[in-house]
Amino acid sequence: MTKVVLKYLWAFPTTSVGLLLVIPTICSGGRGQWVAGVLELHGGLIRWMLVRLVPLPGGASAMTLGHVVIAQDKESHDRTRDHERVHVRQVERWGPLFLPAYLGCSLWLLLRGRDAYRENPFEVEAYQIAP
Repeated sequence: MTKVVLKYLWAFPTTSVGLLLVIPTICSGGRGQWVAGVLELHGGLIRWMLVRLVPLPGGASAMTLGHVVIAQDKESHDRTRDHERVHVRQVERWGPLFLPAYLGCSLWLLLRGRDAYRENPFEVEAYQIAP
């Protein structure tokens, strides 16, 4: 029990970013559900954000923010759940350093003319475990 609490506390700075999206998601017609200790949000504002603000062709299907996973829709959660759970475990390891490390790796790759998403070590690990 203590280990679980410590994982949630260590990941909380990143999780808190995801929690900021709860009310705007619900107010914009989105939904949320708890699945295996992770809050999954989808639809409404989340869908718009993932399509319009993520610099990938077509946007992103899903994204992990600590113990909050956002997705365009429920089907996206179902399709990406295993992959996103790898990122949840990464956040549990990296804690408050996860977002700066992930973004820093992407920036470094981008500056070197490489694929900032597919070659990011966090994504490489997630795709190896859960393609």
